[in-house]
Amino acid sequence: MKKIAHSILFSILFRITLGQERRLKMASIQKRNKKYAVVYTYEDDEGRKKQKWESFGSYKEAKIRKSEVENNMDKSVFIPPSTQNINDFLDLFIDLYGVKKWAPQTYESNLRLLDNYVRPIIGNIPIQKVNTLFIDKYYSDLLKTESVGNLIFHKKKNVSTGTVNQIHKLLKCAFNAALNWNLIGKNPFLSVDPPKHIYKKRQIWTSDMIIKALENCEDPKLSLCIHLSFACSLRIGEILALQWKNVHISDEDLEKEDAHLIVDRELTRANVKALEALNYKDVYFVFPDKNPNHKYKTKMIIKKPKTESSIRKVWIPNTLARILREWKTEQDKYKEFFGGEYTDYDLVVCFEDGRNCSESVIMKGLKRLIDSCDLPPIVFHSFRHTSTTYKLKMNHGDIKATQGDTGHSQADMVTEIYSHILDEDRKVNAQKMDDTFYKNFGDGIDHIPNAKKEVDIDSLVDALKQDPKLMTQLIEALK
Repeated sequence: MKKIAHSILFSILFRITLGQERRLKMASIQKRNKKYAVVYTYEDDEGRKKQKWESFGSYKEAKIRKSEVENNMDKSVFIPPSTQNINDFLDLFIDLYGVKKWAPQTYESNLRLLDNYVRPIIGNIPIQKVNTLFIDKYYSDLLKTESVGNLIFHKKKNVSTGTVNQIHKLLKCAFNAALNWNLIGKNPFLSVDPPKHIYKKRQIWTSDMIIKALENCEDPKLSLCIHLSFACSLRIGEILALQWKNVHISDEDLEKEDAHLIVDRELTRANVKALEALNYKDVYFVFPDKNPNHKYKTKMIIKKPKTESSIRKVWIPNTLARILREWKTEQDKYKEFFGGEYTDYDLVVCFEDGRNCSESVIMKGLKRLIDSCDLPPIVFHSFRHTSTTYKLKMNHGDIKATQGDTGHSQADMVTEIYSHILDEDRKVNAQKMDDTFYKNFGDGIDHIPNAKKEVDIDSLVDALKQDPKLMTQLIEALK
């Protein structure tokens, strides 16, 4: 039995030793002239054995690479060398990922970033050569590169930190896909911090400013859009795509204070090439061109919202419900007037003849209103910003309730963007501190060391008149 046991033990030790020797021989270091090469054999995608030589400037670098190759092979996570460059990979990434995941506007903007700032600069670099040092240098060079489209600004302008952040986000996503497809061993963009970008705070109006604007607004479409954005936290694209079938303002709804609307689509302008590349994915409706004989580069469309959280039910104040009912009555009169020439898309906000209204029309109206009322300049999205801030104030910071109206995908997006408090509210906080804490702090000022107290002269004179003896003592003391 002892001989058998020894034999088994010897066999096990032999196999372990042999396995270690094989592992250690998976790669070797060869000196060639003044450089060192890591030599190893691997199997390609078709199972054919190939030998690879990787050159390094020092023995230390070669030793690190040798250890990396052996460890990866030992753990069966070795990625065969590839000469696929960034341009070729991006073509694959767009076809397999972008077409499925991106909306038309996202598709167009991402392709513009890649064509302007990625492909011409680093497109010929093999994806396996991209490391953290390479990325840091690339970002540094980008910030010194002239921005594409400077003719628009009529002056030279370098690539901004905001653009670099967009590129970083896009390439990080692309290299995550490369990692999932076993084209690379790790995603280097996860270990890189893009240049810090300071976002400008969006100018917003106070509630008093909004009231002033609404009282002086002579454009009924713009007025309704402001109401819907402020009261319901809607985006302009959601407002312009809103249909009457999703607006619930019946007598019963108002009586139960259950007036509400359903947000499930948005109106936008999209590039035709992007629409065709995506095969009109998530597009519900394409508005006809003004001139059928003209070949337009863009089209107005109604599409599915960007995120699932954007599809939501929003309750509306009864006052706004009545405004909408009055608007519907006026719209029906126009519909009767135009008759067969009325184009009925069931849109809440549209031209008198039913045609869809674009964002640019609303923005032009807003600019005229700002100028006429001498109000601070804002973009339309500022109404949604003001709405969110106002609701957070009303509900004492109930982020979840506010998030339900705004359609943000995550609650922290609400806190990050809208956590500020208006200056007047901060003043109120100081007043409340006086009313709740310092009123119970005795006489207040008595507890502050070395404080100078104010003397009531009139009271002192009255006291001296009532006590002549005290008056005499005071005179003697002053002498």
